[in-house]
Amino acid sequence: MGWKSKVNVALEEATGYRFKKTTSRQPPAPAPPPAPEIRPPADPAVDRLLTAPVFVLSPPRSGSTLLRVLLNSHSQLHAPHEMHIRRLTVNLTTDPVQQAMEALGHNQSDIEHILWDRMLHRELARSGKPFIVDKTPSNSFAWKRIATCWPDARFIFLLRHPASIARSWHEGDPAERPMEEAVRHTVRFMRAVEDARKAFDGLTVTYEDLTQSPEETLRRICGFLDVPWEPGMLSYGEHEHGGFVKGIGDWKEKIRTGSVQPGRPLPRPDEVPQDLLPICEAWGYLGD
Repeated sequence: MGWKSKVNVALEEATGYRFKKTTSRQPPAPAPPPAPEIRPPADPAVDRLLTAPVFVLSPPRSGSTLLRVLLNSHSQLHAPHEMHIRRLTVNLTTDPVQQAMEALGHNQSDIEHILWDRMLHRELARSGKPFIVDKTPSNSFAWKRIATCWPDARFIFLLRHPASIARSWHEGDPAERPMEEAVRHTVRFMRAVEDARKAFDGLTVTYEDLTQSPEETLRRICGFLDVPWEPGMLSYGEHEHGGFVKGIGDWKEKIRTGSVQPGRPLPRPDEVPQDLLPICEAWGYLGD
């Protein structure tokens, strides 16, 4: 017992007064600052360099790399590897810089949007083409912000049989991705894509159509993007697309062949996991 406690005990015995015990408490943590408002460009003509950027929204393992290289083979469309721009952030580290940006009319998200636009525009300018296509699957979770950043953005929705998506993701690393986890993981993307489809008047195409009728499907896409059909799109192996690297696109042998390969057979109804049935129905894969 410390000397203060001994003194208190002696005083309590002498006076009958009970001293209240005090405990040291940490001050409450400050509340986090409110998230910056996500808002469209104040002046699109000044704040944005890109015109009508194109975003392919799809779950992973839906053939988005195949669609990328086919579109990148067009003389007017530049489709680089996955850009993951939604992960590019800025940090206003001091009060003076925050004050300076506020005086210019910018909040943190405004500056991030300018950064995103500049990064994509740089890729487009290097290509010498007029339109850019970004096909990062995780953009499926950021479609509201993308549409706010670029009010003139155009959307292509790439679908595939949900059970094939989950199976392909599982097969990429069977030891680390059991089929049950593959279903849970990929269904999040599928639901996000479906939400975006309900929100925008974009163009929906399927992996099955792309692999079975590539010319017809690409003609539809060219019509939607208001660019002419070019037969050379089908021979994507004759064009330069950068490396096929894991983490920023498909890297397997099929995509390296340089031509559209047949897709796998569709799963039988009894092979579809229960959790995928609602999205299969929404995407028209259950049949009559």
